[in-house]
Amino acid sequence: MLRSMHPRTARCTNGALAGAAGAVAWAIVQPLDKRIGGSRYDDVELLGKAITRGPAWPAVGLAMHVGNGAAFGATYALAAPRLPGPPYIRGLGAAMAENFGLWPLVRLTDRFHPARRELERLSGNRRALAQATWRHAIFGVVLGAVEARLNDQ
Repeated sequence: MLRSMHPRTARCTNGALAGAAGAVAWAIVQPLDKRIGGSRYDDVELLGKAITRGPAWPAVGLAMHVGNGAAFGATYALAAPRLPGPPYIRGLGAAMAENFGLWPLVRLTDRFHPARRELERLSGNRRALAQATWRHAIFGVVLGAVEARLNDQ
């Protein structure tokens, strides 16, 4: 735990670090699950190509993905002490809530994303949803375990 900070700030910072770790774990398994899962759905590509279609999209997408994970982790860290269950189950539950709560918004991606013609259609795509669910599971378990460790729970 970061002990020189205000406790709430330290909790959020540690949560952000845990969320970033979860997002990196997600990004590491993504190429493998794309081969196994039968969908080319790629979160890094989705984010990166929203900003640039040039050769920098992988780096931009990864930075955005890790930043999103950190923001989610900081928020999660504030709620975690009030959630039931062991840390990895709390993280998994939070990630699943986010996954299934936001998945319906893929219709907007399919319609408005600047690179929509280059991306796989997500609406109604069960393989992509399964891959998103698997990735969120990895993210959530890592988030919960690392956040609890960093915040001494």
